[in-house]
Amino acid sequence: MENFALLFQGFSVALLPQNILAALAGAFMGIVVGAMPGIGSLAGCSLLLPLTFHMNPTTGIIMLAGIYYGNMYGGAFSAILLNIPGDAPAVMTALDGYAMTRKGKAGKALFAANFASFVGGTIGIIILTVLAPTLAKLGLKFGPAEMVSLLLLAFCSIGWMMGDDPKYGLISTFLGAMLALVGMDPVNGQIRFTGGNINLYSGLTFIPIVIGMFGFAQVIEMVTNRAEFNFLGGEKLTIKGSLLNKDEVKGVLPNAARSGLLGCFVGILPGAGATIASFLCYMTGKKVSKRGKEFGQGVVEGVACSEGANNAAAAGAFAPLLSLGLPGSGTAAVLLGGLMMWGLQPGPRLFTEQADFCWGLIASMYVGNVICIIIAIGVIPFLTKILKVPAGIMAPIIMTLCVVGAYAANNNIFDVYVMIIAGFIAYFLNRNKYPIAPLLLAFVLTSTLEKNFSQAFKINGGSPSIFFTKPISLALLIVMVLLMVVPVIMKKIHARKTAA
Repeated sequence: MENFALLFQGFSVALLPQNILAALAGAFMGIVVGAMPGIGSLAGCSLLLPLTFHMNPTTGIIMLAGIYYGNMYGGAFSAILLNIPGDAPAVMTALDGYAMTRKGKAGKALFAANFASFVGGTIGIIILTVLAPTLAKLGLKFGPAEMVSLLLLAFCSIGWMMGDDPKYGLISTFLGAMLALVGMDPVNGQIRFTGGNINLYSGLTFIPIVIGMFGFAQVIEMVTNRAEFNFLGGEKLTIKGSLLNKDEVKGVLPNAARSGLLGCFVGILPGAGATIASFLCYMTGKKVSKRGKEFGQGVVEGVACSEGANNAAAAGAFAPLLSLGLPGSGTAAVLLGGLMMWGLQPGPRLFTEQADFCWGLIASMYVGNVICIIIAIGVIPFLTKILKVPAGIMAPIIMTLCVVGAYAANNNIFDVYVMIIAGFIAYFLNRNKYPIAPLLLAFVLTSTLEKNFSQAFKINGGSPSIFFTKPISLALLIVMVLLMVVPVIMKKIHARKTAA
C-alpha cells in the first residue's frame, strides 16, 4: 500500500501542466516514429535527447518515456495497413493484422491492437508500481545459463508456428539461424559467411530483413498479381464501425492480459526486450488460445498477444533501469544516459532520494497510456483511407517506404540491398508455402543464444553442468522437455482411445 500512496504523490507531479504537455508530445512523437519503418524509439529518443538538456529532469524523462511506449502503439499502424512493421516488436502484429486488412477488417485490427496495447501497458505499469525493486532483483538472477534455457524454450516453441508441414518450418528456421550467423563471431571475433564483403562484418540487421520480408515481398505480390490484389472492404471506415463486438472483446482481453504479465517479465530481462516478448507471447497465445489454430490467418487474438506484450515489455524495462541502472534495450540505454546527464544516479536509493522523480515518471506512464489510446483510436478513420488507394499507386508508395526504412536503420545503402534480397527470398518462400515467422524468430534468437551460451560455458570452465545446477535454468529446461514430450504422449493416448 505504501507504493500506491507514493504513486498518488507522483500524480501530483505528473499532472502539472508542463508534464502533461511533455507526456502528450512524447506520446504523439512516439506514435509517429513508431509508424515510420526503420526509425523506432531508439532513433526518436536519441534525436530528441538534446532538447531535454534545459528541461526539468522529470519533465524531460516523461517526454522521452512517452516516445518509448508511444512507439509501441505506432508500430502496429504500418504493420496492419501496409504489412510493414514500423519497429521490430510489431513483426508478430503484422501476421494477423495485415491478414485482417485483406479481409476488410483493418479498422477492427487497429482497434484491437490499440485496446490490447492499452491493457498490456496498464498491466505492465501496475506491476512496475508494485514490484519495481523486487522485479529488478529477479531480473539480475537471469544470467547467461538462465537466458540460454529461456531461449531454448523459445526455440522449442517455434514448432507451434510451423504450419501443416513441419518440414517447411524446419527449413525456414534453419535459414533464419544461418542468416543470424553472418558476420563477426561475438565470442572470438572470427569472420563468418561474409564472402569478403566488409559490410557484412557486423552482421545482418533485423529491420531491413523484416521490411524486405513483409513490405517489399508485398510489393512483388502486388506487381505480379495486380489483377488479383485488392483490399477487401476498403470502404469508408469510422471509429464506430471499428469497435469490437462482445465476442471479439472476450477474445482480446484475456490474451492481452496474459501477454501483459509475461511481456512485463521478459521486458525486465537484460537483452530480451519487446521483440522477444512479442514472439514469446504470440507463441504462448497460439498454444493456449481457443482459436490458436487460426493465428496467422487474421484473428484479433493474434493481434492482442503481440501488442499486449510489447507495451508491457516497455513498462517492464523501467524496473531494472530505475532500480539498478541496467538498461534492458537500446532505448533504455538512451534514457539511462539522460538520467546521468541530469545528475541522477539510478539504483535502489533513487526511489528514496528522488521519490518525486521516480513516482512522477511512473504516474505519467498511466497518463501517457491514456493519451496514446485516445490518439491511436482517433486516427483510425484517417489511416484506413489508405485502403482506398489502388494497388498500382500503393505499390510505389510501399516501395518508397521500404527503401527509406531500410536505409534509416543504419544510414547505409547496403541495408537497402539486403531489404530487396530479403523481399525476393520471402516472395519465394510464400509462394512455396514456407512460413516466414520461424525464420524471423530463429534470426532474433540465434545471436543472443550464441553469446549467452559461450558466456555460460566460460563461467563454468567449459562444463555444461551450469545449465542443470542453476534452479531457474533447470526449471526452464524441464518446461521445455514437457512441452516437447506431453503433446506426443497425449496424441498417442488420444489415438488409442479412438482406435478402441
